[in-house]
Amino acid sequence: MLPVEWGAARELLRAVRRRVFVEEQHVPEALEWDGEDATSGHVLAISSEGHPIGTGRLLGDGHIGRMAVLSEWRRHGVGSALMRSLLRLAAENGHKVVRLNAQTHAVGFYRKHGFEVEGGEFMEAGIPHVAMVRDLAADENR
Repeated sequence: MLPVEWGAARELLRAVRRRVFVEEQHVPEALEWDGEDATSGHVLAISSEGHPIGTGRLLGDGHIGRMAVLSEWRRHGVGSALMRSLLRLAAENGHKVVRLNAQTHAVGFYRKHGFEVEGGEFMEAGIPHVAMVRDLAADENR
């Protein structure tokens, strides 16, 4: 997993997100490109052949989002590696709590990474989600 800057890796990050969110999940382009990318931290997974296969971002307020892994690479540990990198980035940036909006089908994945559901289901980009939270400060005390 590589931490990357938006300016330098924009096309690679966009390629993964376009395939997963816009093409596969039919998220409208206007919702996907929300203006937060330039000020967010990003991680990028690259295949051994040098192709982008996964990404995620960390907003300045500690929200993790835009977790995307190409379908052919799911269930191969790419998402977990991305999440570990994002959690490390959050801790390095001084965040004590991280939050995310999880698609409901992915709640189990996020629970495996220490997140707990917070509140009820809601719709985002036409897809059911739940808010989730992880207390990084509690991790430090374990």
